[in-house]
Amino acid sequence: MAEEVETKTEAQAAEQGAPQKDSNREQFALAVAVAGWMLPGLGHALLKMWGRALACFLLVGVLVFVGAGMRGNLFTSHANDAFESLGFLADLGTGSFYLVARSMEAKGPDVSHAGGDYGTRFLATAGVLNLLAALHAYEAARGRKA
Repeated sequence: MAEEVETKTEAQAAEQGAPQKDSNREQFALAVAVAGWMLPGLGHALLKMWGRALACFLLVGVLVFVGAGMRGNLFTSHANDAFESLGFLADLGTGSFYLVARSMEAKGPDVSHAGGDYGTRFLATAGVLNLLAALHAYEAARGRKA
C-alpha cells in the first residue's frame, strides 16, 4: 500500500513538471524561430544542424544579392493593393538581409527591364525561403520530426 501511494505521488509530480518542460521547450522553439528569421540559418545553427544552417544562409544571401544586383523592387509598407502587401511581407521575410538589400537599392528599382522584374522575384523568393526555414527550425526545436 505504501508503494502504491509513493508511485501515485511520483506520477503526480511528473505530470506537474510536464507543463513546465513544455513551456520551456515552446519558449526555446519560439526564440529559435525568431533567430532564424532575423539571420537566415541561425535557427538551425542553434539546433546544431550545421549543414542546413549554412545552406539557408547561403541560399537566402545569394538570392538577395542577385535580386538586389538586378535592381529588383523591394516593396514598402505603404502598399496600394494586396499584391504589394504580400510582396512587402515576402521581402521582410529575408530578415536582416532586407536591410542589406535596401542599402543596395541606391539607384532605385528598375522593373522596366526583364532583369529588374526577375530581381523582384529573387528577393521575394529569398524571403519566403527564409520564412519556411525559420518554420522548420521552430518545428525541429519543438521536437517534431525534422
